Amino acid sequence: MHKPSLIEFPSRIETPRLYIRPCMPGDGSDVFRAISDSRNELKPWLPFARKESTLEEVEAGVRESYAEFIKKTDIRLHIYLKETNEFIGSTGLHRIDWDVPKVEIGYWLHTKHTKKGYIVEAVKALTRFALNDLSCRRVEIRCDERNSASRKVPERLGFKLEGLFRNDHLDENGIDGRDTCVYSLVPGDLIEI
Repeated sequence: MHKPSLIEFPSRIETPRLYIRPCMPGDGSDVFRAISDSRNELKPWLPFARKESTLEEVEAGVRESYAEFIKKTDIRLHIYLKETNEFIGSTGLHRIDWDVPKVEIGYWLHTKHTKKGYIVEAVKALTRFALNDLSCRRVEIRCDERNSASRKVPERLGFKLEGLFRNDHLDENGIDGRDTCVYSLVPGDLIEI
């Protein structure tokens, strides 16, 4: 495998209603607002939403993610509505192993944009991209067992539930162990994608 930093990545991946692009320096204010507006809904599931971050901290996180994107060690992507160019959430390719290759897709949305099919649309396009353009042999989605909204995404796209990692992460109280569902899709599974 050649150096991951040399892997070509498009400036945007388009779907009927969305475009998905790599995070860029300067995106921090949009991300900060979306997390602030959605904190109560994100907090049970995403550790980054449990802590009040400043705009500067969020922007620094975006820039660190951009550096990882350049190296292709982690690929953080931002989701926008085509019609308005409004930032509505984030997705990405994480836990990348270029030797296999395999990736994990993560995602979250601004609360006001949930229940409209945007994440299914984005994850479908990103899964197709990972399998076809990056030649991934495995795409994973992991989420808290209790997060029924998040679980519907891989289930609608034909991912298979491989199992449950028991006490794999902590609840938002930082004390109680919670279970993680592990879904996967491999090239032979192509049902919805």
